[in-house]
Amino acid sequence: MEVMNMIKVVLEEGLKYAILALGVYLTYSILDFPDLSVDGTMPLGAIISCVLIIHGVNPWISLIAAFAGGLAAGCLTGLLHIKLKLEPLLSGILVYTLLLSVNLVLIKAGAGGQSVAAFFGKDTIFNSGAASILPVSIGGINVQKLIVLAIFVLILKIIIDVYLKTKSGMLLRATGSNQQYVVMLARNPGMSKILGLAIGNGLAAISGAVIAQSTETANTTMGVGMVVFGLSSVIIGLSVFKRVRFMKATTMVIFGTIIYKACLQIAVVIGLPSEYNKALMAVLFVIALVFSGTLKEKTKKRREKSA
Repeated sequence: MEVMNMIKVVLEEGLKYAILALGVYLTYSILDFPDLSVDGTMPLGAIISCVLIIHGVNPWISLIAAFAGGLAAGCLTGLLHIKLKLEPLLSGILVYTLLLSVNLVLIKAGAGGQSVAAFFGKDTIFNSGAASILPVSIGGINVQKLIVLAIFVLILKIIIDVYLKTKSGMLLRATGSNQQYVVMLARNPGMSKILGLAIGNGLAAISGAVIAQSTETANTTMGVGMVVFGLSSVIIGLSVFKRVRFMKATTMVIFGTIIYKACLQIAVVIGLPSEYNKALMAVLFVIALVFSGTLKEKTKKRREKSA
């Protein structure tokens, strides 16, 4: 039973953060844009959702509001990069710095001056609406939250896959790989970048909102290290499942997040102190980078031999 509970926790945590990883996948892997503003937009979404629920707003509507907040932050990052010609890293740092103040103001205004917002006992996406008709437990294990997360992440994944096949999605791909080609098509690559950053940060905000509704709390520091987490999940997923040709990249990213969360959970089980969690995240990120680089080098050598 303990093993099953641990698996359930890993899946739940992995699916919650998979939404964030999908956003990072759009900005990092497709747009080739290292967006550091994610560390700010993730708690922004959590705080918006939490504050709205405290004031009686439907939890699903709070998700939409969180997504809108993430869209705005992503657009700002894109505008700083495109209009002011700032480097991607600097654009993300500036927006993240701005959001530190924005998040603090929002949470204090919405939670009565507190630095932590909590809404214990309120309706969330996990216990209201359509979720209320789902089975609460199977075999003595509470699976309601897991089912809601699985359905929600699956829907988001399908939407992203469909979008990437549209004309706008194809332009987004082209912008990341060959901006000159987009210019030759008489399209504006800058607008595609802004759109991609907006969607990516919107997904990060939704992830924060879902996490906040899961724990029924939100704070301004919950986004620390989320860039590393998202990048690690993307790199692990795309590296480990690279040979699985029938698997879409978005699916790889979701499984990569679950693998990453499983590694962190194993560390907890073996007794690693919680203060070492961020250090472990950094180590796993380095391992993922090395593993990814090794695979790329092997693939390059095979292609050279076959040529």
